[in-house]
Amino acid sequence: MFGNSKLMQTNYFLEKSLDVESLRRKVISNNIANVDVPHFKRSEVNFESELKRAIMEQERSPQNYKMRLTDERHIPFYIPKDVKSVQARINVDYNTTFRNDGNNVDIEKEMVDAAKNMMRYNALIASLNHNYKMLKIAMRTV
Repeated sequence: MFGNSKLMQTNYFLEKSLDVESLRRKVISNNIANVDVPHFKRSEVNFESELKRAIMEQERSPQNYKMRLTDERHIPFYIPKDVKSVQARINVDYNTTFRNDGNNVDIEKEMVDAAKNMMRYNALIASLNHNYKMLKIAMRTV
């Protein structure tokens, strides 16, 4: 009944975002731990841009033309991207160097990122709690 509702879709996005923020916290912690290691290259998590691309593609999907495949070996022109298949990626920044020893970790930036991450995580927890309360109210009225 609620499986395909906007409430459950929001719930899925909040849970997935919490997973990504946990991964982001681990990556930031790894960057901070290796601030003094020569030739260490910092990493960052990329998720929001991939999710945005999948959502935009899903909204535009009715505009895409369907093609008829006469053989299963044919490759379709358009393969729709499911929003639930989007995964977080860890990107390593090999292009920049912050210090003479080849390390590119800026401790101040990492500490600011850690604080932002904590605030986002807490906001997502509050939103998820609110979503569960709405779901509980909806289930009572049914």
